[in-house]
Amino acid sequence: MKKIVVAYSGGLDTSVLLSWLKQKYDCEIIAYCADVGQEEELDGLEEKATSTGASKCYIGDLREEFARDYIFPMFQAGAIYEGQYFLGTSIARPCIAKGMLDIVARENADAVAHGATGKGNDQVRFELSAATLAPHVKVLAPWRMDDFRAEFPGRAEMIAFAEKNKIPVQASAKKPYSMDRNLLHISFEAGMLEDTWFDGTTPDVRGMYVLSVAPEDAPDKAEYVELLFEKGNCIGLKADGLDGLLTKLKVASTGTRDGYTLLTPYGVMKALNALGGRNGCGRVDMVENRFVGMKSRGIYETPGGSILHMAHRQMESITMDREVMHLRDSLIPKYAQLVYNGFWFAPEREALQAMVTESQKNVSGEVRLKLYKGNIMAAGRRSPLSLYDEAIATMEADPTQSYNQNDATGFIALNALRLKATARRDLAAK
Repeated sequence: MKKIVVAYSGGLDTSVLLSWLKQKYDCEIIAYCADVGQEEELDGLEEKATSTGASKCYIGDLREEFARDYIFPMFQAGAIYEGQYFLGTSIARPCIAKGMLDIVARENADAVAHGATGKGNDQVRFELSAATLAPHVKVLAPWRMDDFRAEFPGRAEMIAFAEKNKIPVQASAKKPYSMDRNLLHISFEAGMLEDTWFDGTTPDVRGMYVLSVAPEDAPDKAEYVELLFEKGNCIGLKADGLDGLLTKLKVASTGTRDGYTLLTPYGVMKALNALGGRNGCGRVDMVENRFVGMKSRGIYETPGGSILHMAHRQMESITMDREVMHLRDSLIPKYAQLVYNGFWFAPEREALQAMVTESQKNVSGEVRLKLYKGNIMAAGRRSPLSLYDEAIATMEADPTQSYNQNDATGFIALNALRLKATARRDLAAK
């Protein structure tokens, strides 16, 4: 083996395994990091990679692609795993894998390597993506190698190795938890979080959080934000002080429409993260079922995603046909499971996406939300394509004569027919 491309984050695991792979295979190591919105975590990454043993380090700017081609399609599907998880880590992995395999082709490398453990989901996500996109490329997973685990049976040994070799990493004996950040979220796992009774909301843990303030520390005044949708995607925002916020975030507008500031998907996510974060929105503490069979506890911050999900649902509520919505909703668990388990590039996910895209063709209009101390509340929705008819829905006299309440008598009788038949049978059997 002459050349290996390593999925590199600069964190504890990948820093250690990069050095270890170079020693084991005595070959050229190329580090690859996909910029999917890690922010300051990328500072000094190239220098760190080369000082750790890489011959070069590629940093691929995938932020816009990640938002446009992965986050937005997933949010159109309304996908949430096990009713709580916004799939922040899960959806980033296929995007990263695709970027890494592009470098494999460019460098004519023999293999790719990742730092996902043999107990986690990421190993599956990376390798299923590679199997679909580049089935000829060999994948190395050090955590599934006996000699690697013998040298590093746990994070404590890796931290000691990093300190001995002067590899700067954020993990320490005082902060042993692992973090994974991207444009959609940041996750925290391991360390003290492995105790499911550990309270992640106490004041002494507040230093762990990155994207959001504690709801208790959020402003005492509610903040409003309006979202403009087109075919199921948010294309613009309206909020007090938005221009100043975008300047601070270094996000450029693509224009204006009806008072809305138009933004790319990346710009939408950046702005919503800031708005949600400062109002304490989007925190989730959950125990989830991993694909490999075990349960794991994680804490997630998804401020922008939680706002986008709520707004999208409100937009759908007045623009989607009932049966189309219910059909799509019935597929949410399956869609979320496919993303979580690593089947983003699988034909069944693509088939589901085609149905989702069709369902979103009329999901256009405006949604107003109220943000207050961790809460995201609907405060209005309207659309030129709305199916809501106030004249029909009103509890007052219907001026259109479109709905005759007497018709409900037969409607109820027909629906009650089978229930009465069952009741008569059961009574006769007693």
